Amino acid sequence: MSVQILDLEVTGMSCAACAARLEKVLNRQAGLEAAVNFASSRAIITRGEAAPDLASIEKLVEKTGFGLARNEIMLSISGMSCAACSARVEKILNRLPGVTASVNLATEQALVQTIAGAADQTALIGAIEKAGFSAVPVQDQAPSRKETSEQHRALIDLTVTALFCLPFLVEMMGMAFGQHDLVPLWLQAICASVVQFYSARHFYRSAWHALRTKAANMNVLVCLGTSIAYGFSLIVTVFSIGLPVYFEASAFVILLVSLGRLLEARARHKAAAGLEALLNLKPETANRVEEDRVVTCPVTALRLGDVFLLRPGEVVPVDGVVIEGETEINESMLTGEANPVLRRSGDTIYAGTLNTTGVLRARATSLGADTALARIVALVSRAQGSKAPIQRLADRVSAVFVPAIIAIALLTFFVGWVVTGSASWSLVSAISVLVIACPCSLGLATPTALMVGTGKAASVGILFRNAEALERACRLTVLAFDKTGTITLGEPRVHDVLPASGMTEQSLLGLAAALEVNSEHPLGRAIVGEAKARGVDYGMTFERFRAVPGKGIEAWQGEDRYLIGTQAYLLSEQIDGARDVVPDRQATQAFVARNGVCLGVVTLTDRIRPEAAQIISWLRASDIRSVMLTGDSQVMAEAIASEVGIDQVSAALRPEGKVAAIEALRRPGQMIGMTGDGINDAPALAAADISIAIGSGSAAALETADLVLMSADLRAIQDALSLSRATVRKIKQNLAFAFGYNLAAIPLAACGFLSPAIAGGAMALSSVSVVTNSLLLNRWRSQRKPTRSSRGI
Repeated sequence: MSVQILDLEVTGMSCAACAARLEKVLNRQAGLEAAVNFASSRAIITRGEAAPDLASIEKLVEKTGFGLARNEIMLSISGMSCAACSARVEKILNRLPGVTASVNLATEQALVQTIAGAADQTALIGAIEKAGFSAVPVQDQAPSRKETSEQHRALIDLTVTALFCLPFLVEMMGMAFGQHDLVPLWLQAICASVVQFYSARHFYRSAWHALRTKAANMNVLVCLGTSIAYGFSLIVTVFSIGLPVYFEASAFVILLVSLGRLLEARARHKAAAGLEALLNLKPETANRVEEDRVVTCPVTALRLGDVFLLRPGEVVPVDGVVIEGETEINESMLTGEANPVLRRSGDTIYAGTLNTTGVLRARATSLGADTALARIVALVSRAQGSKAPIQRLADRVSAVFVPAIIAIALLTFFVGWVVTGSASWSLVSAISVLVIACPCSLGLATPTALMVGTGKAASVGILFRNAEALERACRLTVLAFDKTGTITLGEPRVHDVLPASGMTEQSLLGLAAALEVNSEHPLGRAIVGEAKARGVDYGMTFERFRAVPGKGIEAWQGEDRYLIGTQAYLLSEQIDGARDVVPDRQATQAFVARNGVCLGVVTLTDRIRPEAAQIISWLRASDIRSVMLTGDSQVMAEAIASEVGIDQVSAALRPEGKVAAIEALRRPGQMIGMTGDGINDAPALAAADISIAIGSGSAAALETADLVLMSADLRAIQDALSLSRATVRKIKQNLAFAFGYNLAAIPLAACGFLSPAIAGGAMALSSVSVVTNSLLLNRWRSQRKPTRSSRGI
């Protein structure tokens, strides 16, 4: 082995000692020389003779407590014709060191994860091209003119094939009326030769590449079957042997398979319409404000901080924040909610949404791949490129399908010849076996349904992270909810300020606001907002702060110690007077203390979402148990749970307590889901089998949640689970048809009940049928009724 130098990015190092420890571990391995740099987080490794392979190096790094960064690359692959092709490309990519790939036949894309520094894009494309396919990086754009021209050429080729098949149609019609030899054999031979060597050139090219790499695909079957029929007939014609010819069989098989491919490609294009619709939301131009004038420029010319003008009827070009004006914006393309939402100064607007009424000036905050729309497109694209666990059986069958069919065809020929004594009958039956078998239907069964399902979901503001998440969602048995921002609107308001003796409402509210001024918690923001609204001074400064997760805040000013938080927190700190306050079942209480004495209580209320009771009722009817997990008091949590119909409540939980509650819900056969805002509930979301981030377009939610609901409407959960069930049901139907078709058709062909032409037509239609069945998912409709709402993403 020649010396190899790897430049790998290491994750998880926190200091120079980490780098030294990893370097020491790597240098202990025979054949390895490593230099680990903490500042750049990189390891330069020289691999010599007898050195561990890259997989072993990665395991060694992980065992030491670190990790290797991975890159994700999407490649568009052309030249695949069946499941065997996609399986071969996937196998070739996965052989490369540090590469994990998933190839989707329906989207003609490969989702490739590589260890950063191990394999670059050029190496991946080179490996694919060596196997006889073409690959280019997937661009974030709608289908190109090249694809349209390819379809146009395919239609021309099909027309030429059909014209040269007309003499065979005349001959077949004459035979039906007892007339034979209407078309001379020499003319049949010429027409069949054009079809065989011109129309079928793509089949031969693909079959050659497959055989050259010691593999086989559906094109090998088509070429074998038609070549045998054509070659046999040509020999009979040239040497005037008194045997029947099968020119029409070879020609019509190629015609019908080509027609099937064209119909299949068009159906697959329709299946991808959901993602294409998202891509088409992006406008081409923007109105950039330059000093005292407005200039129309390409969207790509905008830079962070640029101010742009948005007129009625125009599409928002990039994510931005409104700095002037007021309008209603239609965000249905992102959230699925039909009603426009009010946007004014300080609000965020998103690329791809439609301005309906007023004029806005906004400042660009996210461009290109960083916009919410671009992240959504990337997420949907990844989901469509991933594989569902249910597809594993089809993948295993596809891997051995073509060799097995060739073996069955040979067996059919020899056994048929022995049993019937007719080599001609046996040959026709073997050809029928070759051309009727369809690995394409197996390869398309799952991905086409996923393409339609995820695209349909994205159109109503539902984003599945991957195919596995979509499949798991339909098996959900328990769904846990966070309270604040999920069951409630997450917009608490100060209800009352109750000062202790010696304090005034103004001074208590000002102190509470000063303690909460830097807090991101909704309760803290509500307290600060109330102080602003009342004109209360909250400029008191503290020397140091300490946030106590799930409990409250501790702050110091000189020798004075201040606390704000839950009653349980103050009781645990032995604060005088905290026990005297009677819990309010209808409000959240924030206790304020100084130097061990309770100074009073600020009570806050948060409205329950109007649709909360409806979705809990639907879950119960669907045999899905609902649970509430909250950091709020038991009394408050039980009051809200009782109002919406949740039976089980776990309250006063810190973030780690929610994780423990999720683990306590696990039982054999149970699938646990957790619904939260995607940020504050991150540990519990990570612990659940299905994590659902609701009302969030944040990058964190899009990258971590299994299911992101862009709408704040809880009924989106019903839509998501309903669509998940419909998609998985469609996948099962497709797989049942694909397996059933092959299990029924191959024995019929082997027994001589199907002619090669009929077999070719059946094979072509089987793939089209699977894709068409997937397209029926477009009939699914959202159960949400339009409601007037001012909430957006």
